[in-house]
Amino acid sequence: MVIGYTAGVYDLFHIGHLNLLKNAKGMCDKLIVGVTTDDLVTYKGKHAMIPFEDRIEIVRNIKCVDAAVPQRDMDKLAMCKKLGATILFVGDDWYGTEKWQEYEKAFAAEGIRIVYFPYTKGVSSTQITKALNAVRE
Repeated sequence: MVIGYTAGVYDLFHIGHLNLLKNAKGMCDKLIVGVTTDDLVTYKGKHAMIPFEDRIEIVRNIKCVDAAVPQRDMDKLAMCKKLGATILFVGDDWYGTEKWQEYEKAFAAEGIRIVYFPYTKGVSSTQITKALNAVRE
């Protein structure tokens, strides 16, 4: 059985999130999704509009998601090893960066492949938040 893992905040869930999850599920037998906890979102210098408990419940109820778990830190390699995942799915905005080239080596040493998916053009939680804030002003 091929287990895949991906993680994200999933705040203001949108079609781009769904596209990534559906594409990921098409490449594995079991898709486990890490949902970033509120504490970790704050650590990254942001604030989620939707509380963690609601975000994980939304993700848990998407039919292509087999399990949703809290992502409490940035160590995706440790999470993949803990879950037995052999594929990590991430957005392609990280592809080719020095940081992710190093991650690729570390993941490969553990037998874990990284698959990059393109972002859905014109859709992002940041853009949605900006649009909502503009309407509310």
